[in-house]
Amino acid sequence: MHSWDGQASSVAIQLWDHQEILKMRRAALIVHAIHDGLRGAIHPGISTGELDRVALNVLEEHGAKSNFIGYYDYPAQTCISRNAVMVHGIPSDTEIVEAGDLVSMDCGAVLDGYHGDSAFSVVVPGGDKTLTERRQRLCDITEAAMWVGVAAMATESHVGDIGRAIDGFVTSFTPEPGIVEDFTGHGIGTAMHMDPDVLNYATRSRGPKLRPGMVLCIEPILTEGKQDNVTLEDGWTTVTQDGSDACHWEAQVALHEDGIWVLSEPDGGAAALEPFGITPVPLGE
Repeated sequence: MHSWDGQASSVAIQLWDHQEILKMRRAALIVHAIHDGLRGAIHPGISTGELDRVALNVLEEHGAKSNFIGYYDYPAQTCISRNAVMVHGIPSDTEIVEAGDLVSMDCGAVLDGYHGDSAFSVVVPGGDKTLTERRQRLCDITEAAMWVGVAAMATESHVGDIGRAIDGFVTSFTPEPGIVEDFTGHGIGTAMHMDPDVLNYATRSRGPKLRPGMVLCIEPILTEGKQDNVTLEDGWTTVTQDGSDACHWEAQVALHEDGIWVLSEPDGGAAALEPFGITPVPLGE
């Protein structure tokens, strides 16, 4: 889930100790378990409301709660966004997943006061071949952009370098996806949204220095068309103004004295970061 207006909710960047990062790791792995449940459940004909209940079942199995429901009165456990829905799609029993849909699923958990938050996207099998190939391209580029951002957190010196790396990667493609600037990544810890904002595009400012103890959610959102968007009457669902598809991926990453550790991945991000020559370093679990 994103900071709603692009601004984080706290006033200073919190640095976390090892034990606090381990608590976030537990929450982040619950979110990963939700992702696994959703991957296994999604198919043509299922409603987004049913998928939301899959997430709730996983949370209850782990003794955790969603950090989405009730957040500024948000009414569901997850955000499930199909096709032209950019972010904050509210699950519903009347919204049915169709073959070929591009579905982004943003999920969170809070356990013992510490937060997990990450997102992934899938293209539902079936449907028109040309359309699904286009959607899979957008999904693959968005996922890869996320990992480029994670790698930058490991190798660069400032928070703004993450957005610079994502921007450089995305703009290397032809046709070039649109980078959504209205929603950002964020710090996380004892609240879901904390400083600093983590942009997905380059700016003149490199932002605050990356320091051990930071835990960031890196979450590019890309569109096949333009980034202009409209929020619907429900106050949450945000759609692309031109009707183009959108895609969202998010990883929760800790920086500590010995390296980075992707809290939202069971292997700490090892497989995805290997092509970058980066080996994540876990803290003692």
